[in-house]
Amino acid sequence: MKALFLSLLTLVPLASMPSLSADEKPQAAQRVEQLRNLNQRAFKPGEVLEYRIRYGLIEAGKAKLEVKEIVERSGRPSYHVVGTGRTTGMTEWFFKTRDRYESFIDTEAMVPWEFIRDVNEGGYEIERHLIFDQYQQTVRDLKAMHKGEFSYEEYAQDMISAFYYARSWDATKLKKGDEISFTMFLDHEQFPFKLVVLGRENVETDWGDISCLALRPKLQEGRVFSEEEGMTIYVSDDENKVPILIESSLFIGSIRVELTGYKGLRHKLSFK
Repeated sequence: MKALFLSLLTLVPLASMPSLSADEKPQAAQRVEQLRNLNQRAFKPGEVLEYRIRYGLIEAGKAKLEVKEIVERSGRPSYHVVGTGRTTGMTEWFFKTRDRYESFIDTEAMVPWEFIRDVNEGGYEIERHLIFDQYQQTVRDLKAMHKGEFSYEEYAQDMISAFYYARSWDATKLKKGDEISFTMFLDHEQFPFKLVVLGRENVETDWGDISCLALRPKLQEGRVFSEEEGMTIYVSDDENKVPILIESSLFIGSIRVELTGYKGLRHKLSFK
């Protein structure tokens, strides 16, 4: 259950993610001379997304994602994104949670330069402060007991940057069966990650129905979460690509994450 609340919003069911084998891990990375430019148009500074998290019928927590100001990291303009999560109600009694994540994401390449993770969930604590070198494809953890450099594949993502990178894709070109693929760097290891397009559905919200793109995580080759055991993410089928609803029936039980508030979107959401 570690990193549960923000992991749901960043599309990462961590307990099931396979790390790359030793043979698959990158060797000495080649220097990248010029970073890509994705020209993302899905979000802008000032965007705030608020979510309610339920276990079954119980409201268990809240989470928020904020795109703050554009700052400079490694000499390049970067989005400063902050994600927070906390338990509410009865859940506070037996699994008190306070999570905070920060990512500094290159505005053009949509990759992280810096990632901060401060997690306290039911007595489980973890701190990370990663500094990425996107040219050398190496990362340092300033909080690690034995400081050293880790290599990763080109354009690897952290937990927060992955969420915003996935939103930068052109959804109009996606169809059933298509996959969004990238590499995740987490806890000093990298993980292959894919999102499979299931199709398009209307999702009911407090503001009315909205057309959504349905996605399912695919964590290793040949295995997609089934209808009974998996996670389905519904993102608005528009230029925003905002997660509207996340449903999961993982081993920890039935979970539902619902969008409850938003502001500062780059494009207007269209409800029916």
